[in-house]
Amino acid sequence: MKISIVTAVYNAQYTIAEAVRSVARQSHADIEHVIIDGKSRDNTLMALDTVRHDRMVVHSERDSGLYDAINKGILRATGDVVGLVHSDDFLADDRVLERVASAFSAPGVEAVYGDLDYVAQGDTRRVIRHWSSGAFNPARLKRGWMPPHPTLYLRREVFDRIGSYDTQFRIAADYDFILRYFSQTTATPVYIPEVLYRMRLGGVSNRDLSKIYQKSREDLIALRRNRIGGMGTLLTKNFSKLGQFVSR
Repeated sequence: MKISIVTAVYNAQYTIAEAVRSVARQSHADIEHVIIDGKSRDNTLMALDTVRHDRMVVHSERDSGLYDAINKGILRATGDVVGLVHSDDFLADDRVLERVASAFSAPGVEAVYGDLDYVAQGDTRRVIRHWSSGAFNPARLKRGWMPPHPTLYLRREVFDRIGSYDTQFRIAADYDFILRYFSQTTATPVYIPEVLYRMRLGGVSNRDLSKIYQKSREDLIALRRNRIGGMGTLLTKNFSKLGQFVSR
């Protein structure tokens, strides 16, 4: 089973090499790493050259933002399964894709996801928040449930069926896409109850109050558009994050 990892990057010279290494060292051999650079103005491309390997392909061209770049990467991916690794983050260990491939080996599986750790910017060994997904149940969508987006792996035919990320959303296209998929699927997603991904705190959606407001506004639009819920679901979704700060 070939797994394609898509990374969208723009001006991430200090973190992109770690993201690439986390993919390159995976024990699962049949992978490709599709990197979409948005014409970075720093030394991102130089950093990529230091970690270049034969299962990695880099495209550098202007885009219309993160989700446009991700869509470009998905279109260029040739794997049976597609996942994401963002340029500031990394896979949790060397066997993540091995476990993902094993989960996809069961008949009828088209989605696999797991847990995520938020780590400190300056010390990625220090876990600040832990996001434990839990098994999927359609009723949980109305209670604000979603899997951590970077842990979600999908068969490429899913994108053919439901479409790509809606670039009208600047921050919440991932939530809109997740609601679209999980509200429509008749397949049973597989949950791996392990940390698959480590994300540095400080992303665009929680950078300042204006971004938090924009994220909440877009989340509400996504909920209503996918007929999942409204303000009550949004409030439940946001309050559920408090449990991520409780030590495991």
